[in-house]
Amino acid sequence: MNKKYVCIGIFILAISIFIIPKYFAGNAISDDFINANVDKLEIYHFHATNQCFSCITVGDYAEETVNTYFADELESGKIIFGHVNGDLVENKDLVIKYGATGSSLWFGSYSGTEFNAEENVNVWYKINDKEDYMIYLKEFIEQKLEGN
Repeated sequence: MNKKYVCIGIFILAISIFIIPKYFAGNAISDDFINANVDKLEIYHFHATNQCFSCITVGDYAEETVNTYFADELESGKIIFGHVNGDLVENKDLVIKYGATGSSLWFGSYSGTEFNAEENVNVWYKINDKEDYMIYLKEFIEQKLEGN
């Protein structure tokens, strides 16, 4: 066996055993958060000043889904929805908090003092079918509200 391949294998093994777990340990979500109902869910469509058709569609369909299926949660404040122009300086803190790096759909879940931000990239694959998009996103939001 070639020594080069053995060295590469040992290097990859060392990274997977020693480095990767330490990196993700600081970013882990507690079991309490995963199994708890969410107190508040923020849903943000981050975008630039100039948007393409797909970027606009992701945001518009998300807003329509939230308004259609979660009107009570919006009214009570359990769900917050917003379009956020990431190019504007007044939105800098929110962009940093979520780690948004362009047009995207983000979910911020609060359970007690725990906060978890998650981007949903699957919505981009559903913009050609509004009904499918809305059904998918409705189910995704329901899961988020249940703490999953």
